[in-house]
Amino acid sequence: MITASRLHALRHWPLPTCLLLAGLLLWLQPARELSAALISVTYLALCLHYCWPQRRLSSGQIDELLIAYASQGGQAQQLAERSCAQLRDSGMSARCIALNQLGSAQLATLERLLLVVSTYGDGEAPDNAARFERVLQSLPVLPQLHFAILALGDSSYPQFCAFGQRLQQRLQTLKAQPLFDLLCVDNLDAGTLRHWQQQLGHLSGNSDFVDWQPAHYRPWQLTQRHCLNPGSSGAPIFQLRLSSSEDVEWHAGDIVEIGPRHAQQRVNACLQQLGLDPQQRVADGQLLSDALSQRHLPTTRPDDGDIAQWFATLTPLPHREYSIASCRSSGSLDLLVRLQHQADGSPGLGSGWLCQHADIGGQIDLRIRRNPGFHGPDATTPLILIGSGSGLAGLRAHLQERAANPRSRNWLLFGERHAAHDALLIDELRAWQHSGHLERLDLTYSRDGNPQHYVQDALREAASTLHAWLADGAAIYLCGSLDGMGRDVDACLRQLLGDEPLEALSQNGRYRRDLY
Repeated sequence: MITASRLHALRHWPLPTCLLLAGLLLWLQPARELSAALISVTYLALCLHYCWPQRRLSSGQIDELLIAYASQGGQAQQLAERSCAQLRDSGMSARCIALNQLGSAQLATLERLLLVVSTYGDGEAPDNAARFERVLQSLPVLPQLHFAILALGDSSYPQFCAFGQRLQQRLQTLKAQPLFDLLCVDNLDAGTLRHWQQQLGHLSGNSDFVDWQPAHYRPWQLTQRHCLNPGSSGAPIFQLRLSSSEDVEWHAGDIVEIGPRHAQQRVNACLQQLGLDPQQRVADGQLLSDALSQRHLPTTRPDDGDIAQWFATLTPLPHREYSIASCRSSGSLDLLVRLQHQADGSPGLGSGWLCQHADIGGQIDLRIRRNPGFHGPDATTPLILIGSGSGLAGLRAHLQERAANPRSRNWLLFGERHAAHDALLIDELRAWQHSGHLERLDLTYSRDGNPQHYVQDALREAASTLHAWLADGAAIYLCGSLDGMGRDVDACLRQLLGDEPLEALSQNGRYRRDLY
């Protein structure tokens, strides 16, 4: 198969190949015929060389990811170019263009598209995007397209991120598939931009990136950690409990950004290999061994023993994000983290730090990021919570928060592998069910049945109850993995409710998702 990276390399072959041919003609042709031959070959070379990029654009290469920006003041263009650079650094074939360069013919064959768009004036498209919006209105369907949108705006204006929201709605109407949910950035909020980077990392399969703007972490203490699914055939899930000496506010649905560290054993091995003293101090007064635990580990020694200059060239480790699994009134901040492993078998950077390497009683660098798109409705609104695996974290926080109001109606549909080993927090869930706080609890364990039974199957079987709850004004909250569960539940809801009614629920804030 001819991949986009091979095509990128091939774009440079026409000119040298034709010049080589011209040299051959010089050797073969008589002098009086040489001039015409060289002119023809050179003309052919220039045509192929300079037309090749446009040919690639119009053909919509399926292995290439396209990033298009709509920018009035240059901010969206800058973020699009930085996104493109991050994906290329991860080994992906990516290209960045202005949104108006995309036409209907290209969109009809394009498979992956990221949009970074500003909103201008009273909810209008920037000047270099108005044509694209008209193009979208003229198209019938785009079922082959997978897309994601980063929308820039200012929430002090009534039409906050309106252009990005219109594009999201129109593309979904055209049957295009979201790679992940729309991200709206308020005044270039650094936390939301880091979340965009995290999504790019998931997309490329390479989470080893450099944060554009590092988080300002606060020190928290890890007070408890235990495995929720010992003996599971899947990866272990740990419940972690953290505390802070400060009075910190958060709401159910919010996210934590964690500053991970390398295991001290790995840092010590690196220092030993480079022949460096771990007790040396770097510019900020930290011990070298402590400071290196938060950086990409070096492979070369400092020149001339200049530790400070050498250390300044080392990039910080990227942040990791997790849904908060408790409400503030519970007295602690809980996380549910599944231990991930990389291709070489080593633990993931963030999950390895939290689940294996961080000491109980030790410090965790943490920042809370507000996530209003997943904040809960008022307590009188019935709430349907759907998730699987570690996605229980965000759902549990909502159930805890709503427990203070005995009038709240709550229904949880949750899926995992085996009832014997993967019944996460089952005593807590059963207690809520028996007290009436959980009006309905549907637990599905996919590996216990034949055929396998998933959370979307339980939802489909409860279709009449779903319609009744929605008729009573219920909201649907979905939390967990986008691939698999997230897409399957969304498809099930579209089948049961229809595309337009589900999109109307989303527009009204009654269908919200926290998928990763």
